[in-house]
Parts: sequence; structure tokens; C-alpha cells
Amino acid sequence: MRIRTATTVAALLTAGMTLATPASAASAKYGDDFNGDGYRDYAATWSEDTKGGGVLVTFGTASGPGTRTQFLSQSSSGVPGTDETDDEFGRVRAAADFNADGYGDLAVAAVGENVDGRTDQGAVTVLWGSTSGLSGGTNIPAKAKTTYARMGSDLAVGDFNGDGKKDLAVVAGGKTYVYRGAINRTGVHGSVSTLDKSSSSFYSTAVIAGSVNGDGKTDLVLIGDGVNPEEIWSEAWFVKGGATLTSGKTLRLESQAGGGGSADRGGDGVIADLDKDGYGDIAIGTSLYGGHKGRVSLWYGSSSGPGTSARITQNTSGVAGTAETYDMFGDSVSAGDVNGDGYKDLAVGAYGETVDGTEYAGTVHVLYGRAAGITGTGSQVFARNSAGIPGALETDDGFGSTVRLRDTDRDGHADLFVTGSVGSLRLPGTSKGVTTTGITSVAGDRLVSGMLQ
Repeated sequence: MRIRTATTVAALLTAGMTLATPASAASAKYGDDFNGDGYRDYAATWSEDTKGGGVLVTFGTASGPGTRTQFLSQSSSGVPGTDETDDEFGRVRAAADFNADGYGDLAVAAVGENVDGRTDQGAVTVLWGSTSGLSGGTNIPAKAKTTYARMGSDLAVGDFNGDGKKDLAVVAGGKTYVYRGAINRTGVHGSVSTLDKSSSSFYSTAVIAGSVNGDGKTDLVLIGDGVNPEEIWSEAWFVKGGATLTSGKTLRLESQAGGGGSADRGGDGVIADLDKDGYGDIAIGTSLYGGHKGRVSLWYGSSSGPGTSARITQNTSGVAGTAETYDMFGDSVSAGDVNGDGYKDLAVGAYGETVDGTEYAGTVHVLYGRAAGITGTGSQVFARNSAGIPGALETDDGFGSTVRLRDTDRDGHADLFVTGSVGSLRLPGTSKGVTTTGITSVAGDRLVSGMLQ
């Protein structure tokens, strides 16, 4: 998952404050409940007061993000490494209770870490949850020991072999490595698998995890680039979870003639049950499709894995607007049940949208799940000039550069969180969809990008 850098200021963790210990040593209900109090927390990239970056945790409460925060970097006690320029510590993060002690833990990448003279080999560290939040860390052993491998370019967690232990998938050097649990303070105790299709010109850039075929084991979808002298493209590669990870189908996301182009073409995505059939569906945003007009590819799950596919753009019936160059539709996507009907819905950012002549003002679309899957029917769109949205249209606001759906107040409706340079907002979810009544401001990327999918 791509995570953007935080740009707001927050206080350090209040000294001396502790929280209750979980009632049992069972795994945490939420992988990102770092202090074990039953509420999801928020872990965002934070680059202030460090050379190489850090992580700012905002602790959750019954009504959503609270005021207590905690900052960690490679200068923090017990965290391996040294705070060095351009380490990019915290740029990519994934949460899970790896050691099953009742506290969520956080895997953190430092993609720019230099190791043994190898520039940007990268490193991944697991920070450990406790009553007071994250504390100390353990490095994940590198398998791609090469220059510019940028270990941790993306991360995903799940129980990929179904043994009850949390596993970690790590993108490095164009391949994806799956580290099987147990993963605890003394290291990785399971085997490591390498997922590699470089022989077919596929190079991993991102990875998402979820249950696609409903067999109780977490599946993986690798997103990557391919290139040959005639074409450059991106595609999704399904890998079935199990005692042995099994290569499955691929889905072409986009392509262009010629052998040159940008990396990370396939973007990123989520796995969620959009049609309520019990199988996870894959939604991947590809913002550079069609000259950066953008689109979202849908790949629906079944007992045999992903099957039928569909595409959503701003030219899809019911979706507001028109697909235009540099709209960047699909650059950020998120899933959650907004209206409480049991179907997961999609929020799709189009941060490059020109609104009433204002360039890069940005919009956010909410597309609703139903038995037929995601369509444009009944979709909503929000911009700065929508009724009830605070702030005026401004060039380069980029409203929708990051979108997240999360039920922060536990009312059964996912709320829509949106970043923009003019100010970031929470729009409440209701039985009738997202509403502009009761909008509140939030602390920018510090919270929104800190909401792990």
C-alpha cells in the first residue's frame, strides 16, 4: 500500500500514562490496536525532527482518534538501526498481532536503508505493542541483499498457510517474500517463500492480502509491472494461500505501446466482499490508465479464486464527471460498509480532477456494493464546492489524495476520511450513505494515511 508523508504537528506521548492490560493473552481483535484497549489506532509516516523518518501513532478512543500520540524512529530505545538521512523509516507500514500477546504490532519499512555498503537495500522492522503502545523492535532478515532492492516497498499481513500464526509478505527487488510465523521478538521462526515471475517480465511493486476463495487461508494478490521492447504494462497476479502458495490467474490492469514508462504502474488496492457472497473481491486503482485519466479494476472472488472482472471509470454510467487527462481516478481506494447493508463499498480518490476550472482541486467518489457488485448506480461524489463541505476550491488542493473508509464511532457505518492540502475531513456514514451533516476536520495525513486498510 502506498502511504503518503504526514505534514502536520503533534505532541509526543503523554509521559507516564498507561493503559489496561488485555484480559487474556489471546490475539488482539484489531491488528492496529497497539495498546490493547480495544480501539484501533493510527500509525502514520512522520518526518519531522528526524533525518530518516519515523512513525507517529495516534491512539484511538470510543469516538475515533484521540489526543494521545507516540513517536518512534530509529533513534527510539530498542529500535534497531540508526536515524540516517533518506532511510525513509515508516514510509510503508502493516499491522498485526504477530506474537499473539493481545497487542497489535507494526511492521515498518525503511526502504532507503543502506546495508553493508549496499545503497537502498532497505530493511523491515517489527515494532512491538504493549500497554503503553509500541516499544522496541526486531528486524526481519533480508532475502534480497542487493543494491536498490528497497526492501519493504510494500507489505501485507495474513495467515497465508492457515496455521493460526500471522505471516508477513514483503516486496523487495521486484519479488515478494512471504515470511511465515511465528514472528516474535526473537525473529522469524517459519519458512520463507519467494514469489517471482521475473522470467515472464513481471516485477512486483505492491501486494494486497485477503480471503478471495473463502477457504480460511489468506490469499495474496501481487501487483506489478511488465516491460518488453514493444509494450509496458501492469497486471495483478493471484496467489492462493495454503501450506504451499499456489500461482493462479493474472489480470491485465493497463498497458501502453513502447518499452518505456513509469514504475508502479499498477497502483494499489484492497480485498473486500463487495457483492456479499462470502468471497473477497479485488479492487485495484490504476491512476495512470488512459493518460492518467485513471480507472479501478474489479476482480470478483469465488470458491475457485478470482473470476469475472469489470472496470470502473468516470465514463461509467452513474459515476459523476468525465474521464479526463490527469484526473488520477483510482490513485487512492478504500473499502468499508458505509450504509450498513452488509455490502462493502468503495471510496475512490481523483485528486487531479479539475473542478469549475480549478486545476487539481480533486474529488472523491463513493461507489456502493450490491448483489451485482460495484456499479455507478447510486454513487456519490464530493468536492470542495459540494454543499456542506468546508473550504473553497483551490488549485493543487488535491482533495482525495488519500481516502479511507473506517467506522470510527462504532455506529455500524464506515465514515469517509479525505485528505486535501486545504484541510482534511471526516464525513459521517449513515444508512443513506455518506453525509455532509456533522463533518469534522481531522489532522491531515497524520490520521488519514495512518488508517491501515
